[in-house]
Amino acid sequence: MIHTEDLSKQFGDYWAVDGVSIDVYPGQVLALLGQNGAGKTTTVRLLTSVLAPTRGRACIAGFDVVQSPEQVRASVGVLTEQHGLYLRMTGLEYLDFFGKVYRLNANARQKRIWEWMEYFGLVEVSKRPIGQYSKGMRQKLALARTLIHEPPVLLLDEPTSAMDPESARLVRNAIASLRTEQRTIIICTHNLVEAEMLANKIAIIYRGRILTSGTVEELKRNLLGPAEYEVRVRGKWPRRTLNLPAGVTPIEASETGPRFRVEDPLIANPILLKELMKRGAEVVALQELPRTLEQVYLAAMAQVNRV
Repeated sequence: MIHTEDLSKQFGDYWAVDGVSIDVYPGQVLALLGQNGAGKTTTVRLLTSVLAPTRGRACIAGFDVVQSPEQVRASVGVLTEQHGLYLRMTGLEYLDFFGKVYRLNANARQKRIWEWMEYFGLVEVSKRPIGQYSKGMRQKLALARTLIHEPPVLLLDEPTSAMDPESARLVRNAIASLRTEQRTIIICTHNLVEAEMLANKIAIIYRGRILTSGTVEELKRNLLGPAEYEVRVRGKWPRRTLNLPAGVTPIEASETGPRFRVEDPLIANPILLKELMKRGAEVVALQELPRTLEQVYLAAMAQVNRV
Protein backbone atom coordinates (compact mmCIF):
# COMPACT_ATOMS: atom_id res chain seq x y z
CA MET A 1 0.00 0.00 0.00
CA ILE A 2 2.97 2.32 0.68
CA HIS A 3 6.21 1.76 -1.22
CA THR A 4 9.26 4.02 -1.33
CA GLU A 5 12.62 3.57 -3.00
CA ASP A 6 15.52 5.85 -2.04
CA LEU A 7 13.01 8.59 -1.25
CA SER A 8 14.94 11.82 -0.64
CA LYS A 9 14.32 15.54 -0.29
CA GLN A 10 16.98 18.24 -0.35
CA PHE A 11 16.55 21.86 0.78
CA GLY A 12 19.62 23.80 -0.30
CA ASP A 13 22.58 21.84 1.03
CA TYR A 14 20.46 20.01 3.62
CA TRP A 15 18.97 16.55 3.05
CA ALA A 16 15.81 16.47 5.18
CA VAL A 17 15.04 12.96 3.91
CA ASP A 18 17.89 10.86 2.54
CA GLY A 19 17.35 7.45 0.99
CA VAL A 20 14.21 6.25 2.78
CA SER A 21 13.07 2.87 1.49
CA ILE A 22 10.06 1.31 3.20
CA ASP A 23 7.19 -1.03 2.39
CA VAL A 24 3.97 -0.97 4.40
CA TYR A 25 1.35 -3.55 3.47
CA PRO A 26 -2.44 -3.55 3.83
CA GLY A 27 -3.42 -4.22 7.44
CA GLN A 28 -0.15 -2.89 8.86
CA VAL A 29 0.37 0.04 11.22
CA LEU A 30 3.85 1.55 10.98
CA ALA A 31 5.07 3.81 13.78
CA LEU A 32 7.67 6.26 12.49
CA LEU A 33 9.82 7.33 15.43
CA GLY A 34 12.50 9.97 15.62
CA GLN A 35 13.65 13.20 17.20
CA ASN A 36 12.26 16.58 16.21
CA GLY A 37 13.80 17.43 12.85
CA ALA A 38 14.59 13.79 12.03
CA GLY A 39 12.56 13.89 8.81
CA LYS A 40 9.18 12.48 9.85
CA THR A 41 7.04 15.42 8.72
CA THR A 42 8.95 15.85 5.45
CA THR A 43 8.45 12.15 4.74
CA VAL A 44 4.70 12.53 5.26
CA ARG A 45 4.63 15.55 2.93
CA LEU A 46 6.43 13.53 0.27
CA LEU A 47 3.95 10.67 0.68
CA THR A 48 1.01 13.04 0.18
CA SER A 49 2.41 14.78 -2.94
CA VAL A 50 2.72 18.06 -1.05
CA LEU A 51 6.46 17.99 -1.79
CA ALA A 52 8.15 16.46 -4.83
CA PRO A 53 11.13 14.21 -4.09
CA THR A 54 14.60 15.36 -5.08
CA ARG A 55 15.58 11.74 -5.64
CA GLY A 56 13.86 8.36 -5.52
CA ARG A 57 10.16 7.57 -5.76
CA ALA A 58 7.10 6.71 -3.71
CA CYS A 59 3.79 5.03 -4.49
CA ILE A 60 0.60 5.21 -2.41
CA ALA A 61 -2.15 2.67 -3.09
CA GLY A 62 -0.51 2.03 -6.44
CA PHE A 63 -0.26 5.71 -7.46
CA ASP A 64 3.06 7.48 -7.98
CA VAL A 65 3.31 10.63 -5.85
CA VAL A 66 4.78 12.65 -8.74
CA GLN A 67 2.83 11.25 -11.69
CA SER A 68 -0.58 10.92 -10.01
CA PRO A 69 -0.81 13.51 -7.19
CA GLU A 70 -4.61 13.86 -7.31
CA GLN A 71 -5.16 10.11 -6.96
CA VAL A 72 -2.62 10.00 -4.12
CA ARG A 73 -4.39 12.78 -2.19
CA ALA A 74 -7.74 11.05 -2.71
CA SER A 75 -6.26 7.84 -1.29
CA VAL A 76 -4.86 9.28 1.95
CA GLY A 77 -6.25 10.80 5.11
CA VAL A 78 -3.74 13.10 6.77
CA LEU A 79 -3.68 14.35 10.35
CA THR A 80 -0.92 16.93 10.62
CA GLU A 81 0.52 18.44 13.78
CA GLN A 82 -0.99 21.79 12.71
CA HIS A 83 -4.60 20.91 11.92
CA GLY A 84 -5.53 23.87 9.72
CA LEU A 85 -8.96 24.16 11.34
CA TYR A 86 -11.20 27.01 10.21
CA LEU A 87 -12.13 28.45 13.59
CA ARG A 88 -15.15 30.49 12.41
CA MET A 89 -16.83 27.42 10.95
CA THR A 90 -18.93 25.11 13.08
CA GLY A 91 -17.75 21.52 13.35
CA LEU A 92 -20.65 20.45 11.14
CA GLU A 93 -19.82 23.03 8.45
CA TYR A 94 -16.16 22.04 8.57
CA LEU A 95 -16.76 18.34 7.95
CA ASP A 96 -19.37 19.09 5.29
CA PHE A 97 -16.86 21.35 3.52
CA PHE A 98 -14.24 18.61 3.38
CA GLY A 99 -16.83 16.06 2.35
CA LYS A 100 -17.48 18.27 -0.69
CA VAL A 101 -13.73 18.62 -1.31
CA TYR A 102 -13.56 14.83 -1.50
CA ARG A 103 -16.60 14.85 -3.84
CA LEU A 104 -18.91 12.88 -1.58
CA ASN A 105 -22.60 13.15 -2.42
CA ALA A 106 -24.96 14.73 0.12
CA ASN A 107 -26.22 11.43 1.54
CA ALA A 108 -22.72 10.01 2.01
CA ARG A 109 -21.53 13.27 3.60
CA GLN A 110 -24.31 13.40 6.15
CA LYS A 111 -24.01 9.72 7.02
CA ARG A 112 -20.27 9.86 7.61
CA ILE A 113 -20.32 13.25 9.37
CA TRP A 114 -22.78 12.09 12.01
CA GLU A 115 -21.13 8.69 12.39
CA TRP A 116 -17.78 10.29 13.29
CA MET A 117 -19.34 13.12 15.28
CA GLU A 118 -21.11 10.54 17.40
CA TYR A 119 -18.06 8.30 17.70
CA PHE A 120 -15.85 11.12 18.94
CA GLY A 121 -18.49 12.64 21.21
CA LEU A 122 -18.84 15.86 19.22
CA VAL A 123 -22.59 15.84 18.47
CA GLU A 124 -23.43 18.34 21.25
CA VAL A 125 -20.84 20.83 19.96
CA SER A 126 -21.41 20.20 16.25
CA LYS A 127 -23.07 23.60 15.73
CA ARG A 128 -20.59 25.60 17.79
CA PRO A 129 -17.74 27.55 16.14
CA ILE A 130 -14.54 25.51 16.20
CA GLY A 131 -12.83 28.44 17.92
CA GLN A 132 -14.82 27.50 21.05
CA TYR A 133 -13.57 23.90 21.03
CA SER A 134 -11.00 22.63 23.51
CA LYS A 135 -7.67 21.30 22.22
CA GLY A 136 -8.91 17.74 22.60
CA MET A 137 -12.13 18.50 20.70
CA ARG A 138 -10.15 20.08 17.88
CA GLN A 139 -7.92 17.02 17.67
CA LYS A 140 -10.94 14.72 17.44
CA LEU A 141 -12.58 16.92 14.80
CA ALA A 142 -9.36 16.91 12.74
CA LEU A 143 -9.27 13.11 12.97
CA ALA A 144 -12.92 12.92 11.85
CA ARG A 145 -11.98 15.07 8.84
CA THR A 146 -9.12 12.66 8.10
CA LEU A 147 -11.58 9.77 7.98
CA ILE A 148 -14.51 11.43 6.20
CA HIS A 149 -13.72 9.94 2.78
CA GLU A 150 -12.75 6.48 4.14
CA PRO A 151 -9.22 6.50 2.69
CA PRO A 152 -7.18 3.28 2.38
CA VAL A 153 -4.08 5.03 3.76
CA LEU A 154 -3.91 7.10 6.97
CA LEU A 155 -0.94 9.30 7.87
CA LEU A 156 -1.28 10.48 11.46
CA ASP A 157 1.11 12.94 13.10
CA GLU A 158 0.85 12.86 16.92
CA PRO A 159 -2.81 11.71 16.85
CA THR A 160 -3.39 11.94 20.63
CA SER A 161 -1.43 15.07 21.50
CA ALA A 162 -3.20 17.56 23.82
CA MET A 163 -5.82 14.96 24.75
CA ASP A 164 -6.96 13.90 28.18
CA PRO A 165 -6.48 10.17 28.95
CA GLU A 166 -10.08 9.23 28.18
CA SER A 167 -10.08 11.00 24.79
CA ALA A 168 -6.66 9.59 23.95
CA ARG A 169 -7.94 6.07 24.65
CA LEU A 170 -10.93 6.74 22.40
CA VAL A 171 -8.64 7.78 19.55
CA ARG A 172 -6.32 4.80 20.10
CA ASN A 173 -9.33 2.49 19.97
CA ALA A 174 -10.44 4.18 16.74
CA ILE A 175 -7.02 3.70 15.18
CA ALA A 176 -6.95 0.04 16.26
CA SER A 177 -10.41 -0.53 14.77
CA LEU A 178 -9.38 1.17 11.53
CA ARG A 179 -6.61 -1.34 10.93
CA THR A 180 -8.13 -3.72 8.41
CA GLU A 181 -6.84 -5.88 5.60
CA GLN A 182 -7.65 -3.03 3.21
CA ARG A 183 -6.14 -0.10 5.14
CA THR A 184 -2.61 0.98 6.01
CA ILE A 185 -1.64 3.46 8.72
CA ILE A 186 1.54 5.40 9.48
CA ILE A 187 1.74 7.07 12.88
CA CYS A 188 4.41 9.67 13.66
CA THR A 189 4.63 9.93 17.43
CA HIS A 190 6.86 10.61 20.41
CA ASN A 191 4.60 8.46 22.60
CA LEU A 192 6.53 5.19 22.61
CA VAL A 193 3.99 3.37 24.79
CA GLU A 194 1.28 4.29 22.30
CA ALA A 195 3.46 3.24 19.36
CA GLU A 196 4.10 -0.17 20.90
CA MET A 197 0.39 -0.55 21.64
CA LEU A 198 -0.83 0.30 18.13
CA ALA A 199 1.90 -0.56 15.64
CA ASN A 200 2.89 -3.93 14.26
CA LYS A 201 5.93 -2.42 12.56
CA ILE A 202 8.41 0.22 13.75
CA ALA A 203 10.84 2.42 11.81
CA ILE A 204 13.33 4.73 13.55
CA ILE A 205 14.46 7.71 11.48
CA TYR A 206 17.50 9.86 12.25
CA ARG A 207 18.73 12.80 10.19
CA GLY A 208 16.56 11.76 7.28
CA ARG A 209 17.65 8.11 7.20
CA ILE A 210 15.99 4.96 8.48
CA LEU A 211 18.26 3.56 11.18
CA THR A 212 16.35 0.34 11.66
CA SER A 213 12.90 -1.14 11.10
CA GLY A 214 10.96 -4.28 11.92
CA THR A 215 8.44 -5.59 14.40
CA VAL A 216 8.83 -4.63 18.04
CA GLU A 217 10.03 -8.14 18.87
CA GLU A 218 12.56 -8.11 16.02
CA LEU A 219 13.96 -4.77 17.17
CA LYS A 220 14.15 -5.93 20.78
CA ARG A 221 16.10 -8.98 19.73
CA ASN A 222 18.39 -7.08 17.35
CA LEU A 223 19.12 -4.08 19.58
CA LEU A 224 18.75 -5.47 23.10
CA GLY A 225 19.94 -9.02 22.56
CA PRO A 226 18.31 -12.28 23.68
CA ALA A 227 15.33 -12.21 26.02
CA GLU A 228 15.95 -12.25 29.76
CA TYR A 229 14.02 -14.48 32.15
CA GLU A 230 13.62 -14.52 35.92
CA VAL A 231 12.92 -17.68 37.87
CA ARG A 232 10.86 -17.01 40.98
CA VAL A 233 11.33 -19.55 43.73
CA ARG A 234 9.82 -20.15 47.15
CA GLY A 235 12.31 -19.68 49.92
CA LYS A 236 15.98 -19.65 49.11
CA TRP A 237 17.10 -20.94 45.76
CA PRO A 238 20.09 -23.29 45.66
CA ARG A 239 23.10 -21.13 44.82
CA ARG A 240 25.14 -23.89 43.32
CA THR A 241 26.63 -24.49 39.90
CA LEU A 242 23.95 -25.31 37.37
CA ASN A 243 24.34 -27.45 34.29
CA LEU A 244 22.86 -24.87 31.92
CA PRO A 245 21.57 -25.79 28.46
CA ALA A 246 23.16 -24.27 25.37
CA GLY A 247 22.22 -20.66 24.74
CA VAL A 248 21.49 -19.86 28.40
CA THR A 249 23.72 -17.40 30.26
CA PRO A 250 23.30 -16.49 33.95
CA ILE A 251 23.04 -12.80 34.78
CA GLU A 252 22.75 -10.92 38.05
CA ALA A 253 20.15 -12.56 40.29
CA SER A 254 17.35 -10.76 42.09
CA GLU A 255 16.21 -11.41 45.67
CA THR A 256 13.46 -13.72 44.44
CA GLY A 257 15.56 -15.96 42.23
CA PRO A 258 18.09 -16.33 39.42
CA ARG A 259 18.00 -14.57 36.09
CA PHE A 260 19.15 -15.84 32.72
CA ARG A 261 19.65 -14.57 29.19
CA VAL A 262 18.08 -17.14 26.86
CA GLU A 263 18.76 -17.46 23.12
CA ASP A 264 15.92 -19.90 22.29
CA PRO A 265 13.30 -19.98 25.09
CA LEU A 266 11.13 -22.66 23.47
CA ILE A 267 13.97 -25.16 23.60
CA ALA A 268 16.04 -23.98 26.57
CA ASN A 269 13.44 -23.01 29.20
CA PRO A 270 11.98 -26.52 29.79
CA ILE A 271 15.53 -27.89 30.20
CA LEU A 272 16.42 -25.02 32.53
CA LEU A 273 13.37 -25.65 34.72
CA LYS A 274 14.18 -29.34 35.01
CA GLU A 275 17.74 -28.50 36.03
CA LEU A 276 16.61 -26.05 38.71
CA MET A 277 14.11 -28.49 40.20
CA LYS A 278 16.70 -31.25 40.10
CA ARG A 279 18.91 -29.00 42.22
CA GLY A 280 16.14 -28.57 44.79
CA ALA A 281 14.66 -25.23 43.77
CA GLU A 282 10.92 -24.81 44.49
CA VAL A 283 10.02 -22.97 41.29
CA VAL A 284 6.94 -20.73 41.49
CA ALA A 285 7.20 -19.04 38.09
CA LEU A 286 9.43 -18.49 35.09
CA GLN A 287 8.73 -15.14 33.47
CA GLU A 288 10.27 -12.99 30.78
CA LEU A 289 11.51 -9.64 32.01
CA PRO A 290 9.66 -6.82 30.23
CA ARG A 291 11.58 -4.79 27.65
CA THR A 292 10.01 -1.67 26.25
CA LEU A 293 10.09 0.18 22.96
CA GLU A 294 11.72 3.03 24.86
CA GLN A 295 14.71 0.77 25.58
CA VAL A 296 14.83 -0.14 21.87
CA TYR A 297 14.75 3.51 20.82
CA LEU A 298 17.45 4.54 23.29
CA ALA A 299 19.64 1.63 22.18
CA ALA A 300 19.30 2.72 18.54
CA MET A 301 20.21 6.30 19.46
CA ALA A 302 23.18 5.07 21.51
CA GLN A 303 24.53 3.22 18.47
CA VAL A 304 24.36 6.42 16.43
CA ASN A 305 26.12 8.41 19.13
CA ARG A 306 28.95 5.86 19.29
CA VAL A 307 29.68 6.22 15.57
